[in-house]
Amino acid sequence: MVFAEVPLTAAARRVCGVRGPAARLHGGEESAAWRVGEAVVRVSAHDKDLAETVWCHEVARAARAGGCAEAVAPLPLPGRSDGATVARVEGRAVSLWPHVDGVWASKESGSSAARLLARLHRALAGARLPPRPRPCFLEAGLDGRADHADPRLRDPQLDRWLAGFTARAGRRHPLHGDFYRGNLLAARDSPTRLVAVLDWDEAWVAPPEVEVASAALEFTYGFCRDMAVARRFADAYREAGGTARRLDDETLAQLMRHRLRCESVLFATAAADGVPHDEEDLDHHRQRLAAFARLRP
Repeated sequence: MVFAEVPLTAAARRVCGVRGPAARLHGGEESAAWRVGEAVVRVSAHDKDLAETVWCHEVARAARAGGCAEAVAPLPLPGRSDGATVARVEGRAVSLWPHVDGVWASKESGSSAARLLARLHRALAGARLPPRPRPCFLEAGLDGRADHADPRLRDPQLDRWLAGFTARAGRRHPLHGDFYRGNLLAARDSPTRLVAVLDWDEAWVAPPEVEVASAALEFTYGFCRDMAVARRFADAYREAGGTARRLDDETLAQLMRHRLRCESVLFATAAADGVPHDEEDLDHHRQRLAAFARLRP
């Protein structure tokens, strides 16, 4: 995976009020996170919309205020009387976060993640936010209206199914948007005890069933070669009192396919824009396309 080369500049340090040695944290295809002492400075890509970032920060803060202690929320920037959590510095959105000690969630943490997702959804169920300033990439096609240049992604049956699902969907509330192992930290002494939910950049508002299916896909190693594993994740979520309705296997499969298709479109768009991808990225994309076809009910 190719990570973005995004520096922590002196100007960003001043805005966030941090001093001392900085260490680049793992990850970041478009942005970068730098640890400085007990704080983390996040520096976005150049094209990141400031209003969109502010909105996503509000979702994180609502999750924490709603009782999900693992939701890591941004800190107010020092010296700002308005409580702002993000500023434009040298063309990039810069924000300040608390550092949480931990390790990436393990592949065996699916049940713990399902229970955490249920609590996260309960914490967000009552949040009232204005509309997202820009649509999340997962919104495309969820209403059944899709137009794909790649013939491998065309599926009128899926489009009809999504249109019906959206029309019948009940509850809608803010969601994390990218709930997977790479955005979850576990305790160092217990790799299945999750202690933090990070990176709210893809937060959006939708039926919670969409996020349950997306997370179930991720905890089947991203391609769901065994529907029983996805079913166990969804059942553990329901047993923990999540806000989503129970998902049958068809609903699980079709919503997972929606996620796979959206990610495939995002990848193709990024490639067309000149974003570099290595062989690992290309192989992951090929496997996404294969899973999209294989999971068709």
